[in-house]
Amino acid sequence: MKINQINPGRADAVSGNTPKKVDKAPVGKPDAVNEVDSVHISSLSMGVQSTDASRETINTAKVEEIKQAISEGRFKVNPEVVADRLLETVKELIQNKK
Repeated sequence: MKINQINPGRADAVSGNTPKKVDKAPVGKPDAVNEVDSVHISSLSMGVQSTDASRETINTAKVEEIKQAISEGRFKVNPEVVADRLLETVKELIQNKK
């Protein structure tokens, strides 16, 4: 089957599955709350949230300065510094996994 023959609205055409009947929930008031709804946040996402909170705030002035330098062609990449910082990050990630 060629790509241009696929109907994007029909997932069953690609997978070969037959369409199944789906029961639709009745539409209620927009602000109505269904008491059976629930949210589960995994321990992994909780860990991500805690690491985000411990990060330093973003220096927007420095970001704008770098953007300007890039757009003007003045920004130079030092490959040695990039490699060193990449290795430091990998070491930290490995130590944190242990």
